[in-house]
Amino acid sequence: MTLDAILPPERTLFDVPGGSKKRVLEFFSTFIAQNTPSLDSQEVFSRLIGRERLGSTGIGNGVAIPHARNPHCKAPISGFLKLAEPIDFDAIDGEPVDLIFVLLVPEEADEAHLALLGQVAGVMNDAETRQRLRQAGSQRELHERLQEAILRVASDQDSDS
Repeated sequence: MTLDAILPPERTLFDVPGGSKKRVLEFFSTFIAQNTPSLDSQEVFSRLIGRERLGSTGIGNGVAIPHARNPHCKAPISGFLKLAEPIDFDAIDGEPVDLIFVLLVPEEADEAHLALLGQVAGVMNDAETRQRLRQAGSQRELHERLQEAILRVASDQDSDS
């Protein structure tokens, strides 16, 4: 399972209004439930907020990777949001967040969950990738740049093994 396979263009969201961590997670929960009939927005939101209570998923450099298990998820689902304005996300470096990669996985998806989180971290830890994503001027351009970064990281990981 690779990130490029679970991140279609319609789930790459450009210029999303922020406001607060709670608002962004509510926005994503509503969005994903409207586009995935098996998911309930309240349950998605509750699980994402529950995960945040364990510790912020703000990993630094303006990036957050909110993620949660969901029993109604048949396969991993991801979404990417580029916020119109950075928000406080209680990130480990104290910096505001404007790039958010959300990951929902089935309840029992242990190895797949960790592998996907590793892929997301690999993509988002690259300073050049973050800069290119921030410079994207449209949803299409944002998705293309994200896919390029995902494929580059995947090929780097393949050549390392």
